[in-house]
Amino acid sequence: MSLGHFQFHEPSTTAEACALGLEFGRQSAFLAGGTELLVDLRSGRKKVNHVISLGHLNELKNIKIEENTLVIGALAPLTDIAECENVKNWFPALCDAIETMAGRQIRNRGTMGGNFCCGVPCSDTPPIACAARAEIVLAGPEGTRSVEAEKFVLAPRVTMLNPGEILTEIRIPQQPKNSGSSFQRFALRRGSALAVASVAAWVQMENGVISESRIFLGSVGPTPLLASEASSLVKDQKPGTELFAQAGTIAAKEAQPISDLRGSAEYRRDVVQVLTQRALQEACERAEGAK
Repeated sequence: MSLGHFQFHEPSTTAEACALGLEFGRQSAFLAGGTELLVDLRSGRKKVNHVISLGHLNELKNIKIEENTLVIGALAPLTDIAECENVKNWFPALCDAIETMAGRQIRNRGTMGGNFCCGVPCSDTPPIACAARAEIVLAGPEGTRSVEAEKFVLAPRVTMLNPGEILTEIRIPQQPKNSGSSFQRFALRRGSALAVASVAAWVQMENGVISESRIFLGSVGPTPLLASEASSLVKDQKPGTELFAQAGTIAAKEAQPISDLRGSAEYRRDVVQVLTQRALQEACERAEGAK
């Protein structure tokens, strides 16, 4: 099946890319790793007259620590992120999330920026980034702006991006002492299978008690969902199997799954219940082991 007919652009600067995006509007698409866009073009899901490649914007491929913040360039390949020592030391749960995605060849091409911008409910890096209170930096014709990661995706395949804007960075703040996180995912098979459901949990411990908690659900709603009731339940409580089971039950009720080829809505709720327990258990263990 053909990719269709379009004009291919290769801007050399972010400003040039934004200008092209503004000029061509809805008739254009930005190309990062291409693991989502090329599939959509080939299937006919997306049709455009202009494809704007971001491949020459090398400044968006950097991964660095800047002012107590982990800064991940939107075009940094997923493999580079997962294997970066700064990321492993700063926020290992993000590495866990990436390593569950697809196969290595896809991760070599795919980007975290693209994972956010495609806006599909089964994307794996947004839930754990949201749990860490990440910020998204956008560049456009009128300058740059930052938005909370959990607010970036508005609906399936719909984001906060305005015409001409591109995502440039994902910024993850330094995590507090005695905090820990976990990403748990379930798919029907190993390899490139999409997630049936996923759960990202973040906790902070004080004197053996969970002082703060954030639980985000993936693949069971139109966007990454904050399970606010489940998060509130475990706050100010001592970690334990019974508590985590109760949180899992509540998170399953907060999920908004659909039924499709990967599983029924009821099945997805059951999966969320189990994954929530596992995520909280690991997050607490990591928090208690943090220095």
